[in-house]
Amino acid sequence: MALTDDAITQIKAMITSGDLKPGDRLPREADLAAMIGVSRNSLREAVRALSLVRILDVRQGDGTYVSSMSTESLLESLSFLLEFRRDSGVVEFLQVRQILEPAAAALAARTMTPEQVAALRSAVEDSRASSEVAELVRHDLAFHTAIAVGTGNTVLASMVDSVSMPTERARYWRGLTDESAIERTIEEHRRIVDAIEAHDPDLAAARTLVHISGVLEWLQRAGEAPAED
Repeated sequence: MALTDDAITQIKAMITSGDLKPGDRLPREADLAAMIGVSRNSLREAVRALSLVRILDVRQGDGTYVSSMSTESLLESLSFLLEFRRDSGVVEFLQVRQILEPAAAALAARTMTPEQVAALRSAVEDSRASSEVAELVRHDLAFHTAIAVGTGNTVLASMVDSVSMPTERARYWRGLTDESAIERTIEEHRRIVDAIEAHDPDLAAARTLVHISGVLEWLQRAGEAPAED
């Protein structure tokens, strides 16, 4: 991933310096790879990542163009992408979530009141109307917080919150790049609520583990670097 990040950093520098502006066409792949000193495979991976977050626009048979976003927006998006890709610690936070949150869901299945469960279900249904990834991520964070709070254990709720927030960028990136992630996340939330409402601790824990493991598996796949030329 390091060489791909180098390519992204170099493209960011070209935007910062004004060599590339919104709407500009990138040089040919071979020329650009030579200019920034990376392999063509690394450049292709960088272009793919940048196109997924709409920084670059790949037009088949025409070329690759810088998005029409403002320069400031482009640089902000580039900074976000680099921070996310270099944050290897997010995997460890997700691994801790795999331990804590199934336990929280199991306890919530025993302790949550009907009113709390109804509010949780309502929040899941409300999230279906969200169209922006950032808004859906906020719903996701609130969902897991509500379950932890519903346990009645303030220490556990605090621990869940502390390991959940550092994975926010991963959730955002997944929402942008995985077309099925949003609908799947909402459906998995609904199934977790069903288990909590049924007062089935084992099922609530199992469904929560599957939910979080899916994010971890996606992140590990997304972090695999391609072979170099």
